[in-house]
Amino acid sequence: MIRSWFEKKHGGNPSSSAPGATGPKVPRHSGAWAALRKRLQAEPGLRVIDSGVTSPTNINYLTSLGHSVFLTDLATEAWNGGWQMGKDEDDKPIWNVEGYLKQTLDFTGRTFDVVLLWTALDYLPEPFVPAVVSHLYSAMNPGGQVLALFHTRKNPEESAHCRFHITAGDSVEMQMAQPFPIQRVFTNRSIQSLFDQWSGFRQFLAKDSISEVLITR
Repeated sequence: MIRSWFEKKHGGNPSSSAPGATGPKVPRHSGAWAALRKRLQAEPGLRVIDSGVTSPTNINYLTSLGHSVFLTDLATEAWNGGWQMGKDEDDKPIWNVEGYLKQTLDFTGRTFDVVLLWTALDYLPEPFVPAVVSHLYSAMNPGGQVLALFHTRKNPEESAHCRFHITAGDSVEMQMAQPFPIQRVFTNRSIQSLFDQWSGFRQFLAKDSISEVLITR
């Protein structure tokens, strides 16, 4: 549904060489963003991680509320950063997980209060997923929150890789990004298992093929 909408409006398939987000922005109601936005408006001075292609919209909105922003494009770096070191005896890729974490999530001792993770975990190579979640857990302050979205279907029409832009309302804007193939579909149980160290888990119902979760450190 997402990909077909963009193709209809933007005149064709996105280029596989496109380095960032392109085309129109599609508004989508987000209960998780609406809940997190209230905290961001009430508590100035938070440290926020925003994962994805650089979004001036996100930077401007968050800094206008008095927050500092750390940018990292987790999916793009995973697939374009040259982290595959070969294959094992079963012909499965061997990944340089530690190198990837150092490149994308090196906070030099800083800790954070909010992570806009979006759908990044759907697109990362398998070994990167638990490593990223564990690294974020270590780098977040108690009570810190992660906003994560998960596709509920793997078919290309409903799992296109998008950049998410926040708004001052209860919606986010989706924009086509570099077309990485979705790697997996998480169930509610697998999400809770992945974040089993965390203290809070709040799920928001959605009418489309994306599940929204706020996870508390």
